Parts: sequence; C-alpha cells; structure tokens
Amino acid sequence: MPVPHQSTSRFLKLRHIIGVLLAVLLLSGCSAVKLAYHNAPELSYWWLDSYLDFTPAQSSRVRSDLTALQSWHRQHELPLYAATLEKLQAMAGASVSAGQLCAVAEELRPRLQALLDSAEPMVLAISPTLTMAQMAHLTQQFDKRAEKWRQDWLAGTALERRERRLKQLLERAEPFYGRIDKAQRALLQNAVADSLFDADLNHREALRRQQDTLQTLRRVQGRKPDEPGVRVEMRGLIERAMSSPDTEYRNYASRMQLETCTTLAALHNSSTAEQRRHLMEALKDYESDARALMTNPR
Repeated sequence: MPVPHQSTSRFLKLRHIIGVLLAVLLLSGCSAVKLAYHNAPELSYWWLDSYLDFTPAQSSRVRSDLTALQSWHRQHELPLYAATLEKLQAMAGASVSAGQLCAVAEELRPRLQALLDSAEPMVLAISPTLTMAQMAHLTQQFDKRAEKWRQDWLAGTALERRERRLKQLLERAEPFYGRIDKAQRALLQNAVADSLFDADLNHREALRRQQDTLQTLRRVQGRKPDEPGVRVEMRGLIERAMSSPDTEYRNYASRMQLETCTTLAALHNSSTAEQRRHLMEALKDYESDARALMTNPR
C-alpha cells in the first residue's frame, strides 16, 4: 500500500527535498525515479532558488551542501526506505488495518527529522545572510503559493472541490493498483464526501507557518551563523513546522492521518488479486531502484 501522504507546509520548503530525495521513491512514476534522484541536488537547488534568489556566494554553499546531503542520504537513508518498501510488499498480499498503515507512516517520521538534522548546517549558514531584497522576494513567493493553494482548494463549489480531491486520490492510487473500478471509485468518492478535510484550517496553518518563517528569518538577519541563538531560532522554527503550536490544527492533523489510513485500508481491502499483484510489482520496482541507487551514483 502506498504510504499515506500529508500535504503540509514546510519550512522554506526544505521538506520539499523529501519530495525529491524520498517521496519520489514512493509517489512518482517508477521510470522517473533514478533520473529524479540523480538530479535531486540540482532540482532542489532551483526550487529553493525560486524562493530565495541566491547570491553567488550563497549559491555555491547551497549547491555544495545539497550534493553532500544527497551523498549522506544515499548511504544512510536509502537502505531504510528499501526496507520499508520490502515490508509493504509483505503486507500487500493480505487485508490490512488502518492501524498498520499509520504505523508505517509513523516509522517514516524519524526519517524526515534525520533529513532536517542533516540539512541544518546549510540552514544555519544561509539564513543569517539573507538580504532585505531576498526577504521581500520570499514574501512574494509565499503570497503566490498561498494564492495558488486558495484557488486549488478554497475556490469553486463544494462539489468542485470534492471532485478535485477525488481526482487527486485516483491519481495516487492507480500507479500502484492499476485501473480503479466503479465500486472502488464510489468508495473513494464517499470517503471524500464524508471527510474531515478542512481547507480553511489548512490554509490558516499554512499562513501561520509562512509568517513564522519570515519572522524567524528576520530575527537572525545579520547575525553570525555560529551564534548559539541562531541555532535555537532555526531549530525552534523547524520544531513548530513539525508540530504546530496550534492545538486545534494538531488535533485535526492527527484525525486526518487516521482518516487517510482508514481510506487507504478500505481501498486496499477492496482490491482484486490482480490489483494486489500490480501493487506488489510496483513496490518491488521501487525497492529495486532504491537498492540500485545505493551503490550506483549514476
């Protein structure tokens, strides 16, 4: 079963590097996995640069650190992801519970923390050097992202928003299971209709994280990267991104994760023998790619 995916805001989108270094192994087309992973430092650089418009000195540091981050990830993290994919294959042939799927998702949370910890030297080196112009550029990019999210998930009628969510679920399920039949589509449609999903609350949390990021970066501007206070500020920001200080949102996120696991378990338990075979083959392909990437830099 594909690991449940939570769509959340990320500190400076550093968690988006997960999307290039990790989630591509689980969520993207298998044929693109190796190419995306090999190019992860460059793809991540251009993504971050679109938000921060790096100076030449910053650019050199970020490129170097992203290359080192990938090397660390290849050596220390890929074996763990390969093991998770192997575990999912063993689960794929039988019925599963929501608890089993959520347990796998929780096993991956430390991997995110490990990546953020490994990226910390880059964050500490770059954050205090950001200029006022770069902060203005970041603010503008945040505003664009917030508006796009609003258009995608808050605009339109309730029916149109539900249809967009259903389409997203189908696009994530079909690469693993193959064609989703009419009854399974109805299962997902009902899950979306009954969902606790709260676009307004998600949007509010995204805006909170954006403002938190901007305020924290302004507090460290012009300070020396090795000052203890800088590290405290940046670690605090990451901790608040990992676990929101908003109790209502934390409780909501927990309920949404269980809901996602429940929906995925119901979909999997409705799958045919052919769909499960398709799933096991897809997971095996991802595992093979992960193991090949451990030993083959190119």
